[in-house]
Amino acid sequence: MRNTLVALIAGTVLCGCLSDDGSGLIRDDLAANDPSGNSSPMISGNPPPAILVSEMYDFTPSAYDPDGDSLTFTITNKPTWASFDTKTGRLSGQPTLGNVGTIANIVISVSDGEASDSLRAFSVTVSQTALGNVTLSWVAPTQNADGSPLTDLAGYKIFYGKSSRTYSHEILISNSGMTTYVVDNLVPDTYYFAAKSFNTSGVESEYSGEAVRTVN
Repeated sequence: MRNTLVALIAGTVLCGCLSDDGSGLIRDDLAANDPSGNSSPMISGNPPPAILVSEMYDFTPSAYDPDGDSLTFTITNKPTWASFDTKTGRLSGQPTLGNVGTIANIVISVSDGEASDSLRAFSVTVSQTALGNVTLSWVAPTQNADGSPLTDLAGYKIFYGKSSRTYSHEILISNSGMTTYVVDNLVPDTYYFAAKSFNTSGVESEYSGEAVRTVN
């Protein structure tokens, strides 16, 4: 039986944030080229955080190279029960009872031979207990931090973890019209959720208010 909970995350307004060079502008990944003119590849995806014993875990990230270069994938902290495809980045496997527990700080990276990009570090828990889910809802922002109308909203990022303001998982939602999302495959525990909105230039809001829910 799956445990389903509903949480409300408050809407946020977009605000500027500083880039590494202090210019106040967000760098466009497509323009972040090395001196040779090579464009960095990009990787994205939402790996499932948990899997039941004897069920199949299967995750393949999305990757893109602006130059059309051939890509190679690598992984660190790969679960022993899983296999990894260096051509596609696919992580898959079927854990057994002896694999119950959590593998943390898994990182999948992609490289074109000159530059690389990585997913945010994630964990995978193998559980004997039925998994649950939490349905998140939020209000879309309508204005920027300076009070001007927000006309270029691009999507949201959902963050969650087992400690307040310490988030081990990130979910990218590239759909500005979406205001509800189901976070699935959660082992029984207490979870803390927050969200950010971002515009078409990549500028992100501050974190939203935090929602706390317990999956039994």
